[in-house]
Amino acid sequence: MFIVDSHCHLDALDYETLHQNIADVVAKAKARDVKHLLAIGVTLGRFEKVYPELAKFDNVSLACGVHPLDFEEEPYDAARLLRLAQDPKVIAIGEIGLDYYYSAENKAAQQAVFASQIDVANQLNKPVIIHTREAREDTIRLLRDNQAEKCGGVLHCFTENYDMAKQALDLGFYISISGIITFKNAEELRDVVRKLPLDRLLVETDSPYLAPVPYRGKQNQPAYTREVCEYIATLKSVSAEEMAQITTQNFERLFKIQVQ
Repeated sequence: MFIVDSHCHLDALDYETLHQNIADVVAKAKARDVKHLLAIGVTLGRFEKVYPELAKFDNVSLACGVHPLDFEEEPYDAARLLRLAQDPKVIAIGEIGLDYYYSAENKAAQQAVFASQIDVANQLNKPVIIHTREAREDTIRLLRDNQAEKCGGVLHCFTENYDMAKQALDLGFYISISGIITFKNAEELRDVVRKLPLDRLLVETDSPYLAPVPYRGKQNQPAYTREVCEYIATLKSVSAEEMAQITTQNFERLFKIQVQ
């Protein structure tokens, strides 16, 4: 089996007590058939700091972007993002988007940074990786207004309703599912996933967050993408092997790469 973790924060894992280093994380994932990882950025400064280590791995791709909850950490610089994201290892602009759940007082600033990053993605023809929480209408509106269908992208760690999923699908976007799908209280999300087309699904951990059952309560890691893949396979009435193949092919199609 070949599984891709389409969204993990490798710079945020526990390297004090849980893992020796990034190579250890990658090896643990590979041992459970999670053979390619997409490491996500949340600020440009943090991306630059971890880049030299992540760039060593042929089976780790990178995304570079400014998260809506982190963009005030340093001044947003579109030219800097454009420069960094031109690197061949960078296959996407992300994680970007809107979060009104944790930060509703700076909506206008979030929207401006989001729109600018979609523009960078269109300039580079690289997909966007979208974070959205309590901001359904504005997220879809800004994707449409800024012609995000040109670069394409994915709504990551999806927890929204089917209506939003359908609007994203209509823009040509993909939907990525995390370990939340395994939680007891996620029946509404399971109903949405049952309706989604197989050729638009991705799987992810969003590690170190949101570890799936049976690891809930522990720190998440890319190796646990296998649990997400197997759970969704059951929901969609296909084998785990078929789900792994489908989601890997979807990843390759969206991000225009051949994984290894």
